[in-house]
Amino acid sequence: MPKVFFDTIKIGIIKSNLIAMFAGLSLALYVFDASILANIVPIILSVIGSSLIIGAAGVFNNLYDRDIDAIMERTKTRPTVTGRVDTKTGLILGIAITIIGGIMLYIASPSAAVFGILGLLLYVFPYTMWTKRTTVYNTEVGSLSGAVPPLIGWAAISPDLGHYEIWALVVTMLLWQMPHFYGIAIRRFDEYKAAGVPMLPVVKGIRRTYIQTNVYLVLLLFSSFLFWPLSPFIAIVAFLVSLAWLILSVATFDKKETKKWSHKMFIFSINHITIIFLVIIAYSLIAQLIK
Repeated sequence: MPKVFFDTIKIGIIKSNLIAMFAGLSLALYVFDASILANIVPIILSVIGSSLIIGAAGVFNNLYDRDIDAIMERTKTRPTVTGRVDTKTGLILGIAITIIGGIMLYIASPSAAVFGILGLLLYVFPYTMWTKRTTVYNTEVGSLSGAVPPLIGWAAISPDLGHYEIWALVVTMLLWQMPHFYGIAIRRFDEYKAAGVPMLPVVKGIRRTYIQTNVYLVLLLFSSFLFWPLSPFIAIVAFLVSLAWLILSVATFDKKETKKWSHKMFIFSINHITIIFLVIIAYSLIAQLIK
């Protein structure tokens, strides 16, 4: 039963998004010189509330995509496909954890609840129910919801969004998602094609996807300097890992072995964003403690 539940709410996606959320939260603690102990309740509530909201988005996505998930190898064993979770049960679960998660975020901070629900709505409607099946720009649209978790964490500490630090993190998240998901799209090219999902490599080809990947990597490279006013150290780390990613992309691309290349890109993308998040979290918390 626990495995069915965790598969339905997409526990892996929850974990990755929580790191992004905590990066935004840590930044806010540092920028506003806020005490961790004084904010322990909203911190705990925002972590649990975010987990539930992100999980709800996963449930609704699984329910809506049952038909194409049944075709794709990596998704055909999802509980919503195999029948272990039927539509009624899935809807009840999704609605229940949306309400509970939204209430917890609201108690932590009304603005955190707003961003939590916004992220859910962006993922379910513009992405899952509209663009995922209709346009190659589905990745760009999906990136909007993917960039919301840092805003939830920040808003749990303060509703004041007039600070460049949080927007530097949001821009990084927006740009990072494109080469990350392009890598997945190439790895799963045959599955997306069979399911009729118009991912960029399926519709426009591998070469176009390779070029577009590098364009976003260059933009990601330059976006590293957005962190300079916060910390030259963070900016340099972000620049170096982004440069390494770009070099990997250009140096290892082989049009005859695109799936191997895309696998390397996917693995590096996870390491890339994890390093940046951990550095931001460590810097924010340590800098606050030694003020």
